[in-house]
Amino acid sequence: MTAVHPVVLCGGSGTRLWPLSRKTLPKQFVPLVGDKSLLVLTLERLRKLNTEVTCVASEEHRFLVQECVDAAQVTGRQLLEPVARNTAAAMAAVALLSKPDQLLLFAPADHHIPDVDGFAETIRKGIPAALRGHLVTFGVEPTFPSTAYGYIRQGTKLDGPLAEEAGHTVASFIEKPAAARAEQLLLEGGNFWNAGILLVQAKVLVKALETHAPDILESCRAATAAVEVDGDFLRMERSAFEHCRSQSMDYAVLEKSDQVAVIPFRGRWTDVGSWNAVAELHDLDSNGNRISGNGFAMSSANTFIHAPIRPVVTLGTKDLLVIDTPDALLVVHNDCVEQVKDVVALLTAKGQSQAVRHRRVPRPWGAYDSIDDGERFAVKRLTVKPGARLALRMHHHRAEHWVVVKGAARVTCDGDAQLVKENESIYIPVGAVYRLENAGKTTLEVIEVQTGSYLADDDIVRFDDEDGMGSDASQRKLA
Repeated sequence: MTAVHPVVLCGGSGTRLWPLSRKTLPKQFVPLVGDKSLLVLTLERLRKLNTEVTCVASEEHRFLVQECVDAAQVTGRQLLEPVARNTAAAMAAVALLSKPDQLLLFAPADHHIPDVDGFAETIRKGIPAALRGHLVTFGVEPTFPSTAYGYIRQGTKLDGPLAEEAGHTVASFIEKPAAARAEQLLLEGGNFWNAGILLVQAKVLVKALETHAPDILESCRAATAAVEVDGDFLRMERSAFEHCRSQSMDYAVLEKSDQVAVIPFRGRWTDVGSWNAVAELHDLDSNGNRISGNGFAMSSANTFIHAPIRPVVTLGTKDLLVIDTPDALLVVHNDCVEQVKDVVALLTAKGQSQAVRHRRVPRPWGAYDSIDDGERFAVKRLTVKPGARLALRMHHHRAEHWVVVKGAARVTCDGDAQLVKENESIYIPVGAVYRLENAGKTTLEVIEVQTGSYLADDDIVRFDDEDGMGSDASQRKLA
C-alpha cells in the first residue's frame, strides 16, 4: 500500500466557540471531548495511516502544537506560518516542501470522527484515484438537511484500471444552502457534505496551483526557498508569505479543476464549528439537556451547560447554551450561535482582553495562569514540567515572591542556587538575575506574587531562550 503522509491544518481562531476558544488558544487545542483536544484526536486518528505527521500552524501556537504531537505519540516536523493566509497557501507550501510523488492527506484539526478504522479505510479507497492524478475529496453522507455545511455533488463513476477503484468525479461544489435547498439536496441523493479533506500527490497539487492560482504558488515558492529549521519547526520567509493572497483551496483550485474526485464517508462526522455542534458531542438527558462538567439543569429543557470548573446551575431555562470559563461567561440562545463571532468583534473593539487571550498562557516549560492583579501587584500560578526551566532573567521594576505548593523548585538567584520544597517560599528582589527550574519528577506548582511600580512583560530581560521568546528582551523599550 502506498504510504500516505498526513498534514493537519491547525490554523483558524475559532471565534464561534468563544469564550473557550480564543486567538491565543483556539478550539483545536482546547479539551472538548473528554480530556482530549480536537487536534490530539485528529493526530491519533491519522496515526492509523502514518505515525509521521506534519502540522501547519501559527508561530504563536507552536508550543501548543508540540504538546499535542507529543500527547498523540506521533512524530514529524511542523511548518509555521508567520501570518494566516488560508488553506491554499498552507497546502501549497507543504506540497513545495515535499517530494513530487509524495501522497499528501490534508485534514482540518477541528473535526470529530469517532470511527477511526472506518475513516482510515475510506482514505485508503481514495489512493488509486490520487495516484492517477485526481485531487481526491471526501464527502460525508448527510443525515439531515444542514445549512451549515457546503455540499459536493458527485458526477460520473470513476473509470479506473483497478477493481477496487472507488468514488466519482465531482460535478460541482455547492455553497452553504438555504433550508429548502438543503432539503432538496438530501432528497436528490448523490450530494455530500464537504469534509474539507484532500488526498493528492504533491506534484499534482503544484500543477493545479500553476494552472489556477499561480500567484499563490509563486509567493509560496519564495517563502519556502530558504526555510529556517529550528528543531522540529520549519519557518518560512515572512515577507514573501505576507504578500501571498489569502484564499481557501476550494475557491483557488478545487472549484475550477476538472480533475477532482469524491469518495463517500458514511461514518459519524462533526465539524465542531459552533456551540450547537459541541453540545451534540454530549449525551442527552430525559429533558433534552446536555451537561459538560459541573453543570446542573433544574426544570430546564434543551439546555447545554459547559462548566469545567465551578458549579453552574440553570433553573427554568429552555433552548439555551451556557458556557462558563474562569474569566468570561456566555449565555446564548440555540438559534444565535453563529453570531458569537460578532460578540468577539464587539469585545475586541471595546478593548476587552478576554476577547483574544485566556488567563492560562502556554510556554515550552509549562504554563502560567493569571489569577489576580491590581495597580502594584499581580498573582500567577506557574506549572513547570519535570526537568523544565524558565529563562535566566531579571526585572528592573518588580520583585517576585514564590511559594511552592507542589513539587520541588531549584532557584538560582544572583549565582546562588537553593532548593525550595513544598510549603516553602523565596523572595526575588528587583534587579536580581534569577532562574526557576523543576528539580523533581512531577509537575512543579508555584504561586507567584509580583509587586512593584511596573509589572508588564516588557520589563523581563531574558538572557537565554528557554521561554521560546528570544533572548534580546533587553532591547525592548520599557513603558
